[in-house]
Amino acid sequence: MKIKILFSKLLNNVKPPADRLPTSLMNIPAADSGISLVDQQARPPPPDLIVPSEKPDQLPPSARQQWDNPVEFLLSCISMSVGLGNVWRFPFTAYENGGGAFLIPYFLVLMLVGRPLYLLELSLGQFSSGGCVKIWDLCPPFRGIGYGQSFGTFVVTSYYCVLIAISFYYLFASFQSVLPWTVCHATLQENSTVCLPSNHSVSMLNLTDSSSNLTVISSTEQYFRRGVLKEKLDISDGIGLPDPALLGCLVLCWILLYFSLRKGVSSSGKVAYFTSIFPYTVMIALMIRGLTLPGSLQGVVFLIKPQWHKLYDVKVWYAAVTQAFFSLGIGFGCLTTFGSFNKFSHNIYRDATIISVADTFTSSLAGVITFSILGHLAYELELPIEKVVKSGAGLAFISYPEVVSKFDFSPQLFAVLFFMMLITLGFGSAIGMVNAVITIICDNCSQLSRQLVTMVVCLTGLAVGVIFTTPGGQAMLELIDYYGGSLLILSMAVAEITVVAWIYRTSNLITDLNFMMQRNLGLFWRLCWTYLIPVSLSLILAYTLVFYQPVQYAQVDLPVSAQVGGWMLALTGPLITLVFLVVSVSRLDGWGNSFTTVFRPKVTWGPKNVVDRLDWMTVKNAVKENSST
Repeated sequence: MKIKILFSKLLNNVKPPADRLPTSLMNIPAADSGISLVDQQARPPPPDLIVPSEKPDQLPPSARQQWDNPVEFLLSCISMSVGLGNVWRFPFTAYENGGGAFLIPYFLVLMLVGRPLYLLELSLGQFSSGGCVKIWDLCPPFRGIGYGQSFGTFVVTSYYCVLIAISFYYLFASFQSVLPWTVCHATLQENSTVCLPSNHSVSMLNLTDSSSNLTVISSTEQYFRRGVLKEKLDISDGIGLPDPALLGCLVLCWILLYFSLRKGVSSSGKVAYFTSIFPYTVMIALMIRGLTLPGSLQGVVFLIKPQWHKLYDVKVWYAAVTQAFFSLGIGFGCLTTFGSFNKFSHNIYRDATIISVADTFTSSLAGVITFSILGHLAYELELPIEKVVKSGAGLAFISYPEVVSKFDFSPQLFAVLFFMMLITLGFGSAIGMVNAVITIICDNCSQLSRQLVTMVVCLTGLAVGVIFTTPGGQAMLELIDYYGGSLLILSMAVAEITVVAWIYRTSNLITDLNFMMQRNLGLFWRLCWTYLIPVSLSLILAYTLVFYQPVQYAQVDLPVSAQVGGWMLALTGPLITLVFLVVSVSRLDGWGNSFTTVFRPKVTWGPKNVVDRLDWMTVKNAVKENSST
């Protein structure tokens, strides 16, 4: 009876085409009159209903935004997934985990965990036309998962934009007649180090036996750590004051993000045309130049040659999972938000396949570029590859500028193009992450102007990001990346897939997605969503917690106070989820039937377009009848 009344109210507002309305529902009496629905005059659709694909493209002002065309969605997803996670994070993660030893678990995780979760999150958003919080109408007590994901997304965005700011810093430095990272600077010299300029080898330094206790570093590393970051390795007595130049670049980054997002997907979709295509032209040029440098092949071999014993190390598998999440954008809620702006009939299966392939290709391309440069630096410094530079988030800002400086013709031009590429890659991902946070606020506070919400979110992100522009900022970045970008997001992903597969149930999910995609998802997807992903992610998370090791920076443990702050950050998402669950259960009148019903989907769960909704209900009822017979 409740469902009948619900559809009566919906049908009062939207008059679907007669050829798509089941005849059994043609004469359901209206809730507020005795006139049959077919005799009533159609009213304007309510705000939460999306005009079906066969309706005119012009949406009413109160309707949810949609992509102007499917290409913008595809390119936006590529920009979101193919970003600094591939070019910046993948190389240093592979470097820290043995190169080739990391690739095997990484590609396995991409195929068996990454792609299924990617399709799942995009599909849930498109199916329900809701963001990462709204989709939890499928199981309301776990609505906190969406808020936990959005919190993790905001945390990651706060330091992600600092990487874009550093790219701006290098971009402006690239206009100098001599690239500043190609020469050694006496003002940046440290007592225990010797700087090696670009295009020089250690033999040219004429070091004596008394210099054996000195550390030789490249000019690119000296410039990045001492010139750009003013790096402070020990943050036990504080992280220092913000660097004015880096802070200015960070302000510029957030200003550009605001103007890209203030009008929603209508503006961010246009930006995706540039942010998704331009980087590949630059990366291919860098790869060709990198592979022609002396010693480059040694680095590529290090990347692809497995160290088999490392496959037994769970840390490597954990790194592969977190990298796949960071690279594809899984677990952040951004994909759900992007999918929610699609038409219900959009071919999401095809796009998910294209994007996952593009992501894998980009990571591989970035790995070849980075490790070819590491091989070249090992050749010049006469050191093993694993000892060429200090690993960490700054690896990309050491290896990439090195290859740029090797161009014989106008290295300044290629430097400008390269850092423009890094900026566009960063913006593609940052737009997706910030957009997810803005969408949650707008969905829950529809009376607020989107431009106002965008401004508040950007100002807050800028304020938080200031700590990463200090001398201790890179150490803080390592800390936040581990606890907020890895541990928090992984725990939210475990909760997400467990609830969807085991409480909402995979059988219902498959029925919903088959109806939307007009295809039959096979046994592979059912096994991945039901067993493989929940079990594997749970085991990796459990191992990480049981065999926990403090976060290090430059091979030194960060202070206990910082580790405690990191744990508070990592536990925020699970605590939010737990609070929502406890509140939902506490509102029950009693146990028994009421306890089981609280985990059932809300009546608002499902397609928002009334015609699609009626067809979906018909299919659901048919499936239930078949299963009961």
